[in-house]
Amino acid sequence: MSTEKSLLAKKQEILKNWFEATVATYPPDTARFLKSHKDPFTNPVGETTYRSLTVLVDALMNGADRDVMTAALDPVMRIRAVQAFSPSMATGFVFSLKQIVRQHLAADSGSRNKTLAELDQRIDEMALAAFDIYMACREKIYELKATESRNQFFSSLKRAGLIADSEADGEASADGPGL
Repeated sequence: MSTEKSLLAKKQEILKNWFEATVATYPPDTARFLKSHKDPFTNPVGETTYRSLTVLVDALMNGADRDVMTAALDPVMRIRAVQAFSPSMATGFVFSLKQIVRQHLAADSGSRNKTLAELDQRIDEMALAAFDIYMACREKIYELKATESRNQFFSSLKRAGLIADSEADGEASADGPGL
């Protein structure tokens, strides 16, 4: 059996193992919850993660381009960007797919070095896309925090009567700063 056919035959097992490996990156109580609750309303993180991983496994097996992988990764990475993950922990679940694929192909014999190299390259590309998405989300979060801090600071100055309304909106008066 060719490597591609073997992968397709084991798609559900690969997906299940990858979901479990991804969920295992969360604290134990959260991981148990994410695995046990199938309702998308009580467990939107688990449902979103599973749905995205399903699309990613299909994309990997079908040789889909980076745009497809990026679209599938986006919801998961947005979730992980607002959680207490380091960049490596947030994106590291992608690399676990390499080991999972190898475990499922270990029982099959045949020359598959070329196919594994191609899969590794696609998984690496997937990981790079995940990192790009994660960093864009984190940048947006920091931008929002900075804007909120600036707005609070100017609001405090305005309430204290130290600046005029137009200066709080970022416009300096003709006389200079109101301080």
